[in-house]
This record gives sequence, structure tokens and C-alpha cells, in this order.
Amino acid sequence: MADGTKAVVDTSAADGAADEAALAAAIDELADGTARATAAGSPAEKDGRGGRADSGDSGEPSGNAPAATTPAPTTPPAGEPAPESTAPLSVSEIAAELASGDAAAGRTDPGPAAAAPAKRPPRDPQPTHDPRDTATLPQTLPAPQRRSGDMIGHRYRLEECISSTETFSSWRAVDEKLRRAVGVHLMASGHQRARKVLAAAKSAALLGDPRFVQVLDAVQEGELVYVVREWLPHASDLAKLLSDGPLEPHEAYQMVRQVTDAVAAAHRRGQAHLRLTPRCVLRTDSGQYRINGIAVDAALRGLTGEGSGEDAERVDTRAIGALLFAALTHRWPYPEDRYDLQGLPRNLREVAPDQVRAGVHKGLSELAARALLDHPPHHAEPITTPDGLARAIALMPRIRQPQPELPAFTSPPRHNTHALPTAPNPTRVVAAPGTTPAPVAAPVRRSGRRLRTVVKVTASAVALGAIGVASWQLVDSLRPGSTAVASPQASSTSATPTAHAATHDPAPIPVKEALSYNPLGEKADGAASLAKAIDDDPASEWQTNWYSDAFGSKPGTKEGTGLLLDLGSAQTVSKVTLKWSTATTAELRMPGKAVGNAQTAKPGDFTVLGKKAGTAVEYNLDSPVTTRYLLIWLTNLSKNPDSGPNPGKYQAFLGDVKVFG
Repeated sequence: MADGTKAVVDTSAADGAADEAALAAAIDELADGTARATAAGSPAEKDGRGGRADSGDSGEPSGNAPAATTPAPTTPPAGEPAPESTAPLSVSEIAAELASGDAAAGRTDPGPAAAAPAKRPPRDPQPTHDPRDTATLPQTLPAPQRRSGDMIGHRYRLEECISSTETFSSWRAVDEKLRRAVGVHLMASGHQRARKVLAAAKSAALLGDPRFVQVLDAVQEGELVYVVREWLPHASDLAKLLSDGPLEPHEAYQMVRQVTDAVAAAHRRGQAHLRLTPRCVLRTDSGQYRINGIAVDAALRGLTGEGSGEDAERVDTRAIGALLFAALTHRWPYPEDRYDLQGLPRNLREVAPDQVRAGVHKGLSELAARALLDHPPHHAEPITTPDGLARAIALMPRIRQPQPELPAFTSPPRHNTHALPTAPNPTRVVAAPGTTPAPVAAPVRRSGRRLRTVVKVTASAVALGAIGVASWQLVDSLRPGSTAVASPQASSTSATPTAHAATHDPAPIPVKEALSYNPLGEKADGAASLAKAIDDDPASEWQTNWYSDAFGSKPGTKEGTGLLLDLGSAQTVSKVTLKWSTATTAELRMPGKAVGNAQTAKPGDFTVLGKKAGTAVEYNLDSPVTTRYLLIWLTNLSKNPDSGPNPGKYQAFLGDVKVFG
């Protein structure tokens, strides 16, 4: 095709139907010729072969064949075997029989062209199934078997299998041409859904709505069909967002509004999702919601939406109602447990979210019930289309974002008391060391000239006293082992940075996610045990891959590998502690300002905050830093003992990571 998408042709069904039609026509011709030859006493009767009819439906004789005087018998006489023409012969055998029959009859002139016999309609070799019934979908071909590192289309390198079913598999891959992460769906090209998957992917790519995850490529190549989509590495799906509990009302409102607007726009262009689940709704770092799998997810599972447009609109509207119900109650609105959410009791039917959990926003609860239920409570009218749901959301009062909580008050850090002193309070008169300050006379009424003289003398005394005190304190502070006395404390609003750490107790910062950082390798390092580094259990360990040589020991070896810590948002970090099982050398780094994607950035794009070696390591930062990502960059690993696993190999084992603010 012009767009690069290759068509899928299932030749097995077509060839089978053509063979069956040819066989039926040949058998009809053979039976008709046998009947005519028997009635006329043709030579074909002597050798048991049937002749071929040379005329159409008129029954007139043609060629040298005599006219038939009696109709052919419909059943053989008793005791005689059935004619050979009814035996299940193959196409090649029937052609040979017809050729031998013509030779025995002595035909040299084929005569007028015979009319083509009526052909039987070919039967459908595959049973007809309702594609929306997932329980009866035929499993004609299994999912293609692929492994990490395989290349697809000489361009996409498979990295990690995200999910796999009997008919297709989904992967995280790397586009080697554009050097970016992508998602790939794989299916056998001979599968009866393959053609619909390609059509759905093409229509989704033409949608061009940035609120949907974009389809980048859809190709049939040999025995494989693959669909390539955009990959959002830092987005979290709704199921993950609900793992800690229900969403607060403003966030739930933003989710349902953005998802409804996008789905309504897709339906106006003739597109439906048909499989809108919490796994398909992704939230980016900027707070925008994007929808994955428009049309393609349904086609992969046989949910092609062959019903009416009203049915598709109701399916997607009900799905949005289920998403809002789950976001408000932290429960799945059906009896089954799905997407790490507990289902409702089976005796609860047609209930609104505020009847399941106390404190739910009334407006959002009513909206979810009208979209999800056929008979909402309080005789409310159900909403059956995404456009109707979008209008209902627009009529709701806007839900404001909650005000951020004020941080707890902490005492200001103590600054260096040995800094240069500031001038003392000018309202106090401090005499020089060894002198007695002059007594202050009682105020008396003086003339103007004498008053000016007193002011000048007083100002001179104050200046001399200040100079004397400052000189004495400066000399005393420069003497070794001495401490300044009566030195005024520096103001907490001073702009001069201090080199001393704050004296307040650091507060722990939870790590949202641990990611493998291995830009110098071919695959993720220790991907199977990443969560063990941040599970607060020192007994469970994140294990790196094993290496035959130490990092940088000879040309061609890697410089290091790393573990990337995602704090969820920008945090102020003052200390990081690590617990290794074996002595390991590692650097603590943070991404530079120009880094867009920390997981794909090069090691040189990070700023080194400290380097430590040992088993119990503590990075104390002199000046706290504000960052979302922290990189633990391993530069030297210990060698495994000969008695343990992977003997003689270089490997690291990280039991616990703690981050403090």
C-alpha cells in the first residue's frame, strides 16, 4: 500500500474454498456424463468410466454422441455397487478419469463449447463468531515467540515484554533509527484478527489527537504483524495512581473531564475505544491525561465494535463512569477484583460512589452513577454518550485545587560565629579596653552652640568606642585557640552562603520508583530486582548483572552502571545512605539543568555530589540540592567468592537506600 502497510491475505481459507468448488463441479460433470453414456450404450459403459456432458441445460446431443432415449437412473440396481463417480476423488484423479473417458469414446472433435456448469457456493471454512464475545474467540495462531534483543523490521530492538496473551504480545522497544523508546504489539500475520488490527492502527494514526498515545507504524512483514506506538516513560497509569488510595476531588474532576473530552472528540470522528480501563489512562508529569490503545487494544482482543454506533458510545461512556467510580471510592464497580482494586460485594448493585465510601464529592458521585448505571439513584437520567457526559461535566461547578499545606516551622540554621563582626548597636556607648566610660550628664537646657558641641563630642566618642571594640575582637579571633567574646550573632537573612550543614534533623524522603540506568550496556541492569532496593527491607537486595571484568580494567569494558532514584517530584535532599552486601564504590549524582530524560541521558550529563566506597555509605551534602532524580553510579564492584553464585564474577548487591531532606 502507499502508506507502507502491507495487506494480510489468508490463503488457507481461499484455497480450501476453491478446491471444494472445483471438486463439486467436476463430480457433477462426471455423474452427468456417466448417466448419458449409460443410456446411449456408449463405450464408456463397457469400461465403467463416466463420460463428460458436452451440452448445457437444453439436453440436445452434440458431437458424435447419440441422443438419449430414456432418463438416467437415479439409484443403482440392487446388488450393484455405487457408480465410481461418487467416490471422493481428488482434483488430479478426476482430471485423469475425464481424459481417459474422452479417449475411450473416440472423441477427436470437442464440438461446440459447452456451457459452464453451475458451481456450488464455497462454504466458509471458519465458523462465524461474535468478535465481541471474548470467551468464544478462535485461537487460530499463537503469539509470535520473540526474546529481548530481537530486531523487528530491521529497526526496532525489543527490550522488555510488558504483557503477553495467547494471540499477541506487547513490548517496550528502542527505535534504533531515532534513538527513542517505543511500544510494540506483535501478532502472527495469519491470524484472522491481523487484518482488523492493521486497519484499526491505521485509523488511530489518522486521528492525530495529542490527547491519545500516537500510533507510529503498522506493518505486515512476512509471518509477522507489528504495531508501533509512542512510549511515555515518565507517565503513570490510573491503576498505579490509585494504588495509594482514592484521588482527591480536584484530581478526579480533571481526570474525568480530560478523558471525556478526548473520547467525545474521537467518537465525532467515527472512532471508538471499546476497552477503556485504568491501564489505558496515563497521567504525565505536567498533570495532563492521555489515552492509550484507541481502537487497537479492542482489535487485538477481537472487540471490533461491529454493533451500532450507539452501542459503542454506551460502552465507552460506561467505561468512563467506571473509571470515575474507582477514582472516588478506590473500589472496582463490579464484583470481580480488577486492576489491583477490590470489587464490590455481589449484593450491591446500582449504587452510587457516595453509598460505598463516606466523604465522596456529591456532584462527582452523581456524575459517575449517571454514566455507569442504567438506573441511577434518585431517578436521575442516565448518560449514554460521551458528548452527553461532556456537557454534564461542563454544567458542574468548577472544583478548585486544594491549597498546599504550609511547611512545618523549623528553627533557622546556625551560622559561623567566627565571621567578621558587624558594628555594635550605635545606641550603646562602649569604651575602649582599659578605659572608664564618661558619665552621661543629665539633660539641661543649653544654648544652640553648646548643644552642637556636645553632639560632636558624643559622636566622636561613639565612633572611637566602636573602632576599639572591633579591633579587639578581630585580634582576639585571629589568635589560635581563642573564641570571640560578646560577638553579635549573624542575621539569619544574610545572603552569604555557609559551609556548615544545618543542625536540624533530616526528614526521610520516600523514593517513588527505582529505575535501571545502563546507557553503556545493551539491556537493563538488574531489572528483576529494582523494587528490592527501596522496600525498607535490607535482607532483600537489588542485584546488578554480573561482569567478567572489573569496570574500566581494559579497553572495551564499561565505565560503570547505575540505579536511578525517582522521588516523584522535586525535593530538597541533604543526605543519602546506602547499604551494600559487599564493598562497592559508587558516586552520588544529580541530573544537570539541560537534561530532559534522566533515564536516557549520558553519565557526563550528571553532576557528581560525592563518591564513597564500602558497605555502609553515607553521603552528607554540605549544601542541600533540589532535584527529582538521584543517580547511584557504580564504578567498582566486588568479585564474588568461588563458593557462591556466579563465582569469580564482578557484581554488586544493594540492600537499602534512604534519602533525607
